[in-house]
Amino acid sequence: MQKQSIFYGIGGIIIGLIIGFTVANSINRSAVNQTAQTVTNPQIPNQTTADIKPQQQAAMIPQIAEILDKAEKEPTNFDAQIKAADMHAQIQRFDKAAEYYERASKAKPTDYDTIVKAANAYFDAKNYESAEKWYLLALEKNVDDVNVRTDLGITFIERANPDLDRAIKEFQTALEKNAKSEPTLYNLGIAYYKKGNADELQKVIQKLDEINPNSELAKRLKQATSQK
Repeated sequence: MQKQSIFYGIGGIIIGLIIGFTVANSINRSAVNQTAQTVTNPQIPNQTTADIKPQQQAAMIPQIAEILDKAEKEPTNFDAQIKAADMHAQIQRFDKAAEYYERASKAKPTDYDTIVKAANAYFDAKNYESAEKWYLLALEKNVDDVNVRTDLGITFIERANPDLDRAIKEFQTALEKNAKSEPTLYNLGIAYYKKGNADELQKVIQKLDEINPNSELAKRLKQATSQK
């Protein structure tokens, strides 16, 4: 049964590799702010579907199978878990990526980047409560990480039962570390807009304009908050 499961997993991953894929940026990743960047597969840079020949596709299968099989057989192998997690994240199977990042974190609990990756994977899987848990764990190790604090705040906006006051608190805490963080200000503005606080929203827009008169986020915030 396990081999059959791995086989189907390989098929899905191969399809993802062949058709080309993107992965959301780890910084301030909510659909609310719409600032996610994309990167191509580092294993096959600048290639399109037409560029990947059938022979190359076939050659990928044993490599992918080896990575997945090793991750399953060696759950305490940090590198094996990371490779499997990254592979799933690259084709946007974020729930599976989170599972492997968790295993990797158990194998090496002090690795900060893995904790953040687990949080980001849960976020991208729209599991905001689990993302919150892992972002908080990251902040226990690095309280000054503005990007992580901002992403934590966004989880309180995006979840089924939003907690806008908590989101605002996290954004304000992040701004104490970096008052010029445009993504943080953007999301603070979104929170104020959703809360119906027009005065504070305008202050945020003004601040963004002062920091960067050509700010794309300022433009997006104005557009987003002008919609009824």
